[in-house]
Amino acid sequence: MFAATAISADAKPQLYAELASQMRGLLDGEHDLIANAANFSALVWQAVPDINWSGFYLFDGAELVLGPFQGKPACVRIALSRGVCGAAARTRQTQVVPDVHEFPGHIACDAASRSEIVVPLVLGGELIGVWDVDSPVPGRFDDADRQGMEALCAIFIDSLGTAAAGLKAKKQQLI
Repeated sequence: MFAATAISADAKPQLYAELASQMRGLLDGEHDLIANAANFSALVWQAVPDINWSGFYLFDGAELVLGPFQGKPACVRIALSRGVCGAAARTRQTQVVPDVHEFPGHIACDAASRSEIVVPLVLGGELIGVWDVDSPVPGRFDDADRQGMEALCAIFIDSLGTAAAGLKAKKQQLI
């Protein structure tokens, strides 16, 4: 397991490759959305340096609702028309924001957050939510982080595998 200390840009691919390996092992054989999301956010929280929040917002068909996370208490509901999470969900494109104060409509759940990366989570063509990571360091996230986070999210989506058919019903029960 990694210690979450500062990491050079050159070392990021190795960090994410090792995290991907750990993530596969951690999620192997488990298909529960909440269990996997909880372990996913905990692993990233422990291993990725210079972050102050990591977690999920799940799409309930109308808005994003707070899911498993690590960090300070967070905003509970986010409209798709608001903030970095809403933009990722709406466009289904990863958002890398070097300075959240410059992002129109940014939602400040934690005033200490300065940069953010949000990856949309799509399963079977349907939005299931977003993966959101914040940092108190301006410009913390770069293309290596985007690639790494997207790869980790693909492992998470794959872990849901056979549960895809029951996912919609499960989300409705939880939200």
